[in-house]
Amino acid sequence: MRVGIDVSPLVQTRAGTARYLRALLGRNEYAQLGFGGPGRAATIARDVWWYPVALPREARKRGVSVLHCPTFRGPFSTSVPLVVTVLDLAVLRHPGMFNQWSRRYSRLAVPRVVQAAAAVITISEFTKREVVELLGAPPEKVQAIPIAVEEPFTADGPRAEGDYVLTVGTLEPRKNLARVVQAARRLGAELRVVGARGWGEVSADGAGVRALGEVPDDELAALYRGARAVAYPSLYEGFGLPVLEAMACGAPVVTSRGGATEEVAGDAAVLVDALDPAAIAAGLEDAAARRDELRAKGLERARAFSWDRVARETLTVYEQVAA
Repeated sequence: MRVGIDVSPLVQTRAGTARYLRALLGRNEYAQLGFGGPGRAATIARDVWWYPVALPREARKRGVSVLHCPTFRGPFSTSVPLVVTVLDLAVLRHPGMFNQWSRRYSRLAVPRVVQAAAAVITISEFTKREVVELLGAPPEKVQAIPIAVEEPFTADGPRAEGDYVLTVGTLEPRKNLARVVQAARRLGAELRVVGARGWGEVSADGAGVRALGEVPDDELAALYRGARAVAYPSLYEGFGLPVLEAMACGAPVVTSRGGATEEVAGDAAVLVDALDPAAIAAGLEDAAARRDELRAKGLERARAFSWDRVARETLTVYEQVAA
């Protein structure tokens, strides 16, 4: 069995999508297919030409027996059995949080890509339910395979200095940064923000806020270890990888009640109403006070997630659609 995988997302992001893709590439063998660079023009070219036209042709030309698209950007039809990973459906559930191109493209393309797929992988049970509810996919077609973390996201290692609250994520509306800033100010705490510039005019600035931009993984792990608490009260996630990264580093975590982040955290984090800055602030105080308890629970919870299992279960999906 020769599996082709679209590696185009690697030129666009270093965030969760890239971590997912690199983990698969490091554990299974693939014919790597990709097109274009990081700019807006390249993104549009991929959407209107690479995925619907060129990628299916390239897959046939390379003689692959299964084609895997690790996001919901993929062909509308293909003679090669298609596996699609849906990381989240935020753009369909909350379209106002995205730019006009993303909204229009996703409304048109995502249902067609999912329909064309022989199998759909989601990274949480929450997102599986979203795919079934919003896109009408048969439940038996969709398999939830939760993602994981690996080194350097471990409890052992350097700790960043200072007394601070940490939040991590691309600067875009659903990350709820404005309310995190309000919560940190209620506590009189420094807020350190890690994440690439995104969209929606979200910025990390103002009194008490220290914007670090994108940082290397070893530096991010040190920031997790040193934080008074990690705040991740996102408004919508398909998984919430920073929650798992923080727990694996032994940090106390505050995240949103309901949805995928609660599924990931289990009882190892403080759950709050993401729409209420006062509740987020109270959650941060609670998390800091329960640091030792949450550290133990978080480390145990993080051990339940494995990239080796992700690769193994993904390979099983390929075998099923290629049969």
